[in-house]
Amino acid sequence: MPISRNLAGTVFVGGAVTLTLAALVYPTMLGYQTTASAQTRVISETQWGPLTEADRDFVVKVRAAGLWEYPLGEIALKKGSTPAMREAGKHLIVGHARLDELDRKVAAQLNITLPNQASPQQQQFIATSVAQNGKAFDTTAANILRITHGSIFSVIAKVRATTNNSLVRELADLANDTVLDHITMMEKTGDIDFNQVNAAQSAPPTLPKDQLTPPPPQPGAPTVVLTPRPDLNIHTDTPTPSPTVG
Repeated sequence: MPISRNLAGTVFVGGAVTLTLAALVYPTMLGYQTTASAQTRVISETQWGPLTEADRDFVVKVRAAGLWEYPLGEIALKKGSTPAMREAGKHLIVGHARLDELDRKVAAQLNITLPNQASPQQQQFIATSVAQNGKAFDTTAANILRITHGSIFSVIAKVRATTNNSLVRELADLANDTVLDHITMMEKTGDIDFNQVNAAQSAPPTLPKDQLTPPPPQPGAPTVVLTPRPDLNIHTDTPTPSPTVG
């Protein structure tokens, strides 16, 4: 289904990417439309602790994130114009394959249905990046990824700090390591506009809910697996910070 350029949240001015800030903020990306009280409602009691709506939403959205970031990592391996961007692509692939494996395991144990497709907005993130070539591709993809990862970072911390479910805590631990690694790799590309990134991460949500929610899987459809790539030989749990600019 075609998605409008407005949804892409990206326009180009003089060869530089300018991000439409509200379209890329994490609460919008994840579709957190419910109230805080609803998010804390316990939906089931499990042997690993109570499962809340926020816990379930987190497990689903970790899956959705991998469904667009993993393929964008594959694209970055081919279209990235610098070694740093191609290296970032490797980290996206390896990190999300590893995270998705745990996410699918946790979801099965907690009886959570996972999507096989990313949300329309997340699919548009891919389309927006793919439409560019060379340095424009690097700048577009890196800034979109830096915004989304930077915004989710604090949410992971909140889930980790508040959940009473041990499986969700385990998933949040790995998600924290993976996201920090990906933030670091995007920054190492040298293409991040931090002023725009910071503004985007604090912008209010604007997109309608149907653009933010990954569609449910078709009945009987096999689960999409993000294939591990041990050939890439990348570690994503202990990132090295970007060098300080002096």
